Amino acid sequence: MVHAYHVIFSAYGFWLPNDPRGSWSDFVGAWELLRFGNATKTTERRSLAWDPHDVARRLAAKQVLKYPAVQFTGIQARAVGRGFGQFVKTNGLTIWACAILPEHVHMIIARHHYKVEQIVNLLKGDATRRLKEEGLHPFANYQAANGKLPKCWGRGEWKVFIDNEPQLWAAIRYVERNPLKENKPLQRWPFVVPFEGLGKVV
Repeated sequence: MVHAYHVIFSAYGFWLPNDPRGSWSDFVGAWELLRFGNATKTTERRSLAWDPHDVARRLAAKQVLKYPAVQFTGIQARAVGRGFGQFVKTNGLTIWACAILPEHVHMIIARHHYKVEQIVNLLKGDATRRLKEEGLHPFANYQAANGKLPKCWGRGEWKVFIDNEPQLWAAIRYVERNPLKENKPLQRWPFVVPFEGLGKVV
């Protein structure tokens, strides 16, 4: 039985659909990127971030993106967290760990009646709305005549289904300590609740 999900979803431009380390994408939507290869769909359940790969080729691909790759500032990350918090409050979601980093988000989410893919899309949506409300959207300077802004999130998500308590504890610790890998302080978000064991989950 699945008890939780470890999800990672990225800001625009962080993890391309044809990343040489593998991606969660089925296709490459931009022809400019396609010359760097087809989608590198993978079903790996481990992090691919530190796998050896052609770094120069990956960085060259980023140079042809339509918009600059997004890197959230601390103030923008705070707005993203507020957006997440609103969704959590409205939908009764249980979050056991969260790390909002400049280029991607890690989150441990308790099983919910929504599918995990839908949860991630809705979290992105509420975070985007909050960025707009606070005048912090990364692509505010690219607003179209109709008022629309380019998406500041990448497509899809990487996810692992967690079906046992030891795996869940390990995933929570991994996410909690993830900011340290980027020399950033540990994070405390008001919408995150402490995990006390599956026996305490109603």
